[in-house]
Parts: sequence; structure tokens; C-alpha cells
Amino acid sequence: MTLPSGVVLAAPAGSSIEQIFKAAVAQQHLTLPVLPMAAICNGKLRELHYALRQDARLQPVLLASSDGGRIYRRSLVLLLATAMDELWQAGVSVRYAVPDGGYYCEPSNRPPLSPAELEHLAAHMRHIVTEDNVIGKRLVPLDEARALFSQRGDEDKVRLLEYRTREALVLYSLRGREDYYYGYMVPSTGYLPIWKLLHVGHGFILQYPRQETPGELHPITNTYDRLSQVFAQADEWLEKLGIEDVGRLNRLVTRDAVQELILVTEALHEQHIAAIATRIARRYDQGTQLVLIAGPSSSGKTTFARRLAIQLLAHGLRPFTLEMDMYCVDREKTPRDENGEYDFETLGALNLPLFNEHLIRLMAGEQVQLASFDFYSGRSLPGRSVRLQPRQIIILEGIHGLNPALVPDIPPQKIFRVYVSALTQLNIDMHNRVGTTDVRLLRRIVRDARTRGYSAAGTLARWASVRRGEKRNIFPYQDNADVMFNSALVYELAALRPLAEPLLLQVKPDTPEHIEANRLLAFLQWVKPFNEHQTSLIPDTSLLREFIGGSILEHYHPGEQGEME
Repeated sequence: MTLPSGVVLAAPAGSSIEQIFKAAVAQQHLTLPVLPMAAICNGKLRELHYALRQDARLQPVLLASSDGGRIYRRSLVLLLATAMDELWQAGVSVRYAVPDGGYYCEPSNRPPLSPAELEHLAAHMRHIVTEDNVIGKRLVPLDEARALFSQRGDEDKVRLLEYRTREALVLYSLRGREDYYYGYMVPSTGYLPIWKLLHVGHGFILQYPRQETPGELHPITNTYDRLSQVFAQADEWLEKLGIEDVGRLNRLVTRDAVQELILVTEALHEQHIAAIATRIARRYDQGTQLVLIAGPSSSGKTTFARRLAIQLLAHGLRPFTLEMDMYCVDREKTPRDENGEYDFETLGALNLPLFNEHLIRLMAGEQVQLASFDFYSGRSLPGRSVRLQPRQIIILEGIHGLNPALVPDIPPQKIFRVYVSALTQLNIDMHNRVGTTDVRLLRRIVRDARTRGYSAAGTLARWASVRRGEKRNIFPYQDNADVMFNSALVYELAALRPLAEPLLLQVKPDTPEHIEANRLLAFLQWVKPFNEHQTSLIPDTSLLREFIGGSILEHYHPGEQGEME
């Protein structure tokens, strides 16, 4: 076996990857802070219990990696579900991810846990970790899996398997309890030492380490208190729609009964945008003149901003959109990142003094010659000359919109900040989450192919850099938002699958992007895709149209009329 260092180890045929890594560490051929979660074996992601029958190239998958983090979190959910069943014969629903590393969970088939019961649960989980119980795995016929879940009353999984096309299913087991999880696990519970349970509301947070700091837990910030309102709204919407999981969505898609689902989902979005516009209109009467909109990649900021502008027009306000990118510094003045490359996403890439001067003068009613930027030559140029008209309000969309350092000279009472992101997502079942980051990635793959001609492999290769920029420039400031808009749509996976799947299937084997493409394809297989007719039912004002095409708002630029040239 060949290690990343080039060292070649001999091992008997049938040895597991875990045995080989442990031998390499013992012989000091491999230095690791902790044992890996899995391995890249000849270009494919493999679990540690995978038995090797021939020579292989092995690359450890650590907790600090995306795949390692997912395996750790998935294994923690198995640990949690097993402990809940052993203590109270109850289930647990993993609802949403929260900032600082954690899942918000609620017990099912029993009342909420008291603080004392939660501590009892944590103690039992720690006991299972200390015992280092083996996590087993077996492939069972689909009928056997259906019978198991039906007998246990796991209706979410019974619904999920209704449209399963393969004749078998992989089940994982811990301490005699079997369950389905889409994706790999660690080989035993001893790999799960870092976690915490925190009592909140009607449920609790299962906290896990973040990739950036895999050896520690971050304190849960006040962000969760604000997100809990978003989660409550999402639960209310799902209850109105009668959609609890992917299985229920699949039933509607199969029966061609999605028109009402789409219309109600879009109406709920519009209600929320209208409510935000009402708040802004009230704040305008109190002196607010600037709306800042920020959010991570592929969260739908552009369409949100245009739909918000229309709602503001209905309140008698006239939106004026200002483009942050027009205030970039000359190319050679752009700060560089740790690799010596231009960092176009850092706040220092903007001419902040000029940007703030123009904003202040516009808000004072002066005529201003705005900046422009020639991206081909990398030069800042003079732009159009404008003056705000009566009851005109500035809307500014960009990644730095929530960072106070963007507009340090403008009084807070004159600013209204909106954070836009896909904050929740329809899960596969009670234990198998679909990450909102994955949904944003699918949106971007589809949009990049449609508007820029990028391959899925190209988008996947750039995604890690995009995520680093989000963690540095956006997420630390989301607490500054006056309101959060959840851009997730309950039906969107069914609409994205027929567009994303062919692109993902084109990613070449034996590449890092192929592993990620396979992971995305694995969970998309659980979702019944929309047909052309069902896709045509999506309104042309939908936020999803920004990604799949056909948006009537694509060429709508609020504020172009009524400006003084």
C-alpha cells in the first residue's frame, strides 16, 4: 500500500484500511493528530473497514475535510438515535444545522426532554463512546428493509422506499439497532469523542466540531436565537404544505399533483418579501435610506432584491440599485491572498472612501457622478451622473452588505440590512439531512452551466474557494441583519435534479471532483425529478428561475427610470 508520503507498506490481503493506517502510525510512517474518518483509495472514497485485496494508493480523510466532517456528523446521529431508542424507545428528528457547528434536534414519539433527561441522554451516549462499540454494515433486500421500518413505525423511511428502484439497501447497525443512512460511517463509536448536547426550546442542539477547528467546539452564539424564528417559520410552512420529507414530495411528483405545492410555496415566499418591504417602508418614514442585502453564493440574492424592489414600489418607494462591483480599486491595488493571488472578495478590493462619499452625497440629495469599472482592463472609470428623486431608496446587494466596515460613516438608523440564504431544506427522512450548502452548490452547478458554459467539474473545483470566502466575509456578520430571508423552496430538489444530474454524470472518474459528484448524485437518486410539464409550472418570478432559467426578472433593473442624468 502506498501512503501520501510515498512510503510503501506491505499488508496481508484482506487487511482493512483502518488496520493499515494504525500500523503506519505505529511505525511512524504516518503522522496524524487523530485517526482519519475514511480514506481515498485509488481515487475513490472508502470506509475504514473496507478490505483491500490488491495494491492501493491511500490518502487519509481527516475530520478537517468536507468528507471527513460529514462522516463524523452522520455517525454522531447514529449514536444519538441509538441512545434515544435504548433509553426511551423513542426516535429523534434532526431538523436543521445551526451556526458554530450543530444540529437542532427534537425527540419524536415522546414529550420534549427536560434538562435532566438531556444530561442522562448525554451520559448514555458517552458510555457508548467509551465502550467503542462496532458500527456494522450489511446489504439487505428491499422487502426486508421495508418490513423492518414498517414494524418499527418509521413512516418517513417507509415513504422514502416507496420509489426505490434498486432491489437492496445498505443498513448500518449499532448495538443491535439497524437504520438507513445515506453515506459512510466511522467503524466504531470510539471515533466520536467530541460533541455536546445543549437544551434549547422544545428540542436540543447536537453540537459537533467545525472543520476549521476539528479538535474543539465553538460556543453557540446568539445567531441561533434569531435563526430559531426562521426554523419556526419553516416548520409552519411545511405544516401548511403537508410536506415533511422527500418521501411526501415524491408522492406528489409521481401523482403529478405539484401545481398547488408550487403555487403555495411561491405565495409564502412572496408574503415574506412583502412583510420585509413593509418593515422597510416604516423605517423609511423614520429616516432609513439604504437597504443592504448580503448572503452566500447561490442564495438567490439577485432575484430577492428585484422582488423586494417591486414590493417597495407598491409602498410608494422608488428603488435605486447601486452596484458595489463598480467601486473596485484598480487591479494592481487589489490585495492578495495567502497564495499571492488577487483577492477580489476581500473588503480591501473596494474603494471604500469613494464609495462612502458617494453614498452620503446621494442620501443628502446631491447630484453625484458614480464610479464605473472596466473589468477587462482592471481600471476604475467615471460612471453615470445621478441624483435621487423624491421617495427613492437605495438598494445595494453584495457579499459585504452586513459588514459594518463597509459603511462606517453612515448612521445605523439610516440602514436596513437583509441576510438571504437557503437556511432550511427538505430532509430525506428524520435522520438524513440534505445540507443547505449542497442545495446552493446544485443551484450554482445548474446556473454556471446555463449562463457561463462551465462544466460541473469546474464549478466543483472552485467551490472550496467560494466557501472559504463565505466563511471569511459573510457568515461572521449575519448577526448584523435586521431580518433573515430563507430562500429555500420545498420543491426545488425535484426541479434541480433533471438539470444537475446529467452535468454531474459528466465529471471524469479518478478526479477529486468525481468523489463530490458521486456524493451529490447519491442523495439526488432519492428525489423524484420533475418532468418538463411540472417544471413549466414554476412561476417566471420564482427565485429558482435565477438558476434554472426563464426568469422574467433577469433583465429588470430597478431604479433606472426617473434618474437625473
